[in-house]
Amino acid sequence: YKPCDCAFMAKLFYDTVHTINAKDYTDEQLNVWARGNVNLEVWNRSFLAHNTLVAEIDGEIVGFADMDHTGYLDKLYVHMDFQRKGIATALVNELERCARRAGICNFSTYASITAKPFFEKLGYIVLAENKVIRNGITLVNYKMDKNG
Repeated sequence: YKPCDCAFMAKLFYDTVHTINAKDYTDEQLNVWARGNVNLEVWNRSFLAHNTLVAEIDGEIVGFADMDHTGYLDKLYVHMDFQRKGIATALVNELERCARRAGICNFSTYASITAKPFFEKLGYIVLAENKVIRNGITLVNYKMDKNG
């Protein structure tokens, strides 16, 4: 990750949420999840504080993911035109590999309805359904953990 990547990553996040997640969430939910006005300074600080990986193909950012020092996977997004090509799997596997080298063996995330089956395939288990309320709109996601 380089700070100059942050604005493009914010756009990728917005575009991905509004296309890929549209099958599982209403327009109203998508609009409170990804408004298109990410605070780039806050995101940049978070990415710099975490292990943040960026996937590129021919110099174009096609995905990104970050994990903090506790094994919490915060963000994982893959460009809408590069879904189902192994990019998300490669990002998560590399984050977990790096965390294991640092002595972290337990991983957690909050997965969207859309991402839940992906994380289950990687060995994460659902601990609880979670409801997030943003501007009075409820979003469902899942608290998921993986040991190993």
